[in-house]
Amino acid sequence: MDDLIVKLFDAGAVKFGDFTLKSGIQSPVYFDLRVMVSFPEIMEEVAEVLWGVAEKMGAEFDSICGVPYTALPIASLMSVSHKKPMLIRRKEAKDYGTAKMIEGRIEKGEKCLIVEDIVTSGSSIFETSESLVAVGLKVTDAVVLLDRCQGGIARLKQNGINTQSAFSMHDVLEVLTKHEKIKPSVKSEVENFINHNQFETKMFAPRKKVPEVLSYSERAKKCKNPIARRLLTLMDEKQTNLAFAADFTQSDELLKLADLLGPHICIFKTHIDILSDYTPDVITKLKALAEQHNFMLFEDRKFADIGGTVKHQYRSGVHKIVDWAHIVNAHSVPGQGVIEGLKEVARGKERACLLIAEMSSKGNLASGEYTKATVKMAEEMSDFVIGFISQNVVSNKPNMIHMTPGVKMVAGAGVLGQQYLTPQEVIGVKGSDVIIVGRDIYEASNRLAAAVNYKKVAYQAYYARLFRKKDID
Repeated sequence: MDDLIVKLFDAGAVKFGDFTLKSGIQSPVYFDLRVMVSFPEIMEEVAEVLWGVAEKMGAEFDSICGVPYTALPIASLMSVSHKKPMLIRRKEAKDYGTAKMIEGRIEKGEKCLIVEDIVTSGSSIFETSESLVAVGLKVTDAVVLLDRCQGGIARLKQNGINTQSAFSMHDVLEVLTKHEKIKPSVKSEVENFINHNQFETKMFAPRKKVPEVLSYSERAKKCKNPIARRLLTLMDEKQTNLAFAADFTQSDELLKLADLLGPHICIFKTHIDILSDYTPDVITKLKALAEQHNFMLFEDRKFADIGGTVKHQYRSGVHKIVDWAHIVNAHSVPGQGVIEGLKEVARGKERACLLIAEMSSKGNLASGEYTKATVKMAEEMSDFVIGFISQNVVSNKPNMIHMTPGVKMVAGAGVLGQQYLTPQEVIGVKGSDVIIVGRDIYEASNRLAAAVNYKKVAYQAYYARLFRKKDID
């Protein structure tokens, strides 16, 4: 080990003098192990030394994670040399792409070994462990190259992380003095600094927790209704949370867009009663396209009558909605009777209902006590009601799906009082599950490109919400 310490000193990784640390404290010694990346032989030796430390301490682990950023190349070498999977922890989640905090293949319940270059207070290792635990991994062990002997290892042990170092600050001072790299007076100065700058052995202050965010597939397992399970599953598999609002009056246009956009949407929302040339054949073709492209049909009927009447509206008439629409919606104004009537007609079929809890139009009355009563009604009848049309998350139940209309790439007010929000705001900030977009897609010069763009932005916003740090200061 003496040889490695001397190599690190000669490479400029260990410096003595007068340095201001990140904490603002003046220190007579400074370690800059990032310089190792320019010395591949030293990097390789350090990786092997740390692997030996892990073996000696009896650490059991399925993967390795280096604390960003200095320890990343060390962990990479350990991973490659010993064929052990590696994970990468970001200091901050990206606001694009997958937006993950932890990159790599994650198997919940597996153990991850943390690799670090230096331990002082232990905070960097602890923060990395929190990020790993947040995605379902277990962290019990960590290995570090150098222990500055200022209490960090004891603090980590107090917090359940067994940490071992390859060598300590005292080892470094002894070796460099013996090899006449530093004077005994420098050794004494550094030892005095260490003795007077100790971190208390205590638990790290827990950071405030934000509500757990489950993935679509995880939430699917919590749903009673088969349509809710199927919808969340297909959203996860197709990686889309885009519902297209097909507000067309001509059936050929309706079917054309269902075929064109089908691969990129999770829901095709219709107002079937505005078709001027409706025939039952339209439904036959629409159902075939839904099957072909794996999307669900949502008839935006907004049932709002007494139970006996909505039963006829749902089952009978020209459109026979219950025979083809996977999802319908209703106002809660008539009370539970409207849901009970729809549910009775749907018995024996896989069908579901959304309740209108909030609306996007300016001056609407769907707010306050009305919204609270709607939520209570939905949660009590979750075998048929699977969620809401809303502008915000109105229920924290994971089996309740929130769909939000009034979405555009640029926020603002539209004609007739319609209020528009962006996909990032709706999905990433407000926490809704599905964006409903119509005019901004079907009035675009390239409808397919517009839909794909909405799909991409909305799903990235979901990923950002899902994988952002679950702990905030």
